[in-house]
Amino acid sequence: MTLSDRTRRLAIPLAAFLLGLLMLGVTAVVTLTPASRPAGSANVGGPFTLVDQDGRAVTDRSFLGQPHLVFFGFTHCPDICPTKLFELSEALRATGEKGRGLKALFITVDPERDKPEALKSYLSSFDDRIVGLTGTLEAIEATVRAYRGFARKVPTKDGDYTMEHTALVYLMDKSGRFIGSFNLNRPPQEAAQELLRHV
Repeated sequence: MTLSDRTRRLAIPLAAFLLGLLMLGVTAVVTLTPASRPAGSANVGGPFTLVDQDGRAVTDRSFLGQPHLVFFGFTHCPDICPTKLFELSEALRATGEKGRGLKALFITVDPERDKPEALKSYLSSFDDRIVGLTGTLEAIEATVRAYRGFARKVPTKDGDYTMEHTALVYLMDKSGRFIGSFNLNRPPQEAAQELLRHV
């Protein structure tokens, strides 16, 4: 047997193996790609059932039809949460009448302390389009996971606790799909213009 015959005999099974590997890869990509999301969109957000600051049950579907913002926080937060809520309020106010239907969801990561009445009192200092949401610990944890966020209880020296959590503001479109993180570190008019582009 010549060298070229031996090479040919090895090349045919090798080519078949590589073709099979390629087909397996294509099948895996097609099978494992989620069909519920358009190509290229991030898998952030999803179904939730929570309670608003008035004690009413709401779901993710309650906020469809208009773009909306989502922010995780808690009422005992000393600095980041009130600052972000103030900035959210300023951006919402700057949208004027055209943005009257816009909402921002303030989802607590501390449902143990943040009952509906606590959220209602806390949010009374901010724009009335900011909706406070709470629920069972399990429901809150599931919502945080759906948004690819994190939250954890951190004990403090005095026997109390604080919460570490994602400080990202999520911009969701009118169908509840994630558009991107929303930048509040700019003049309110600029932030308002971006919001209104999605109305």
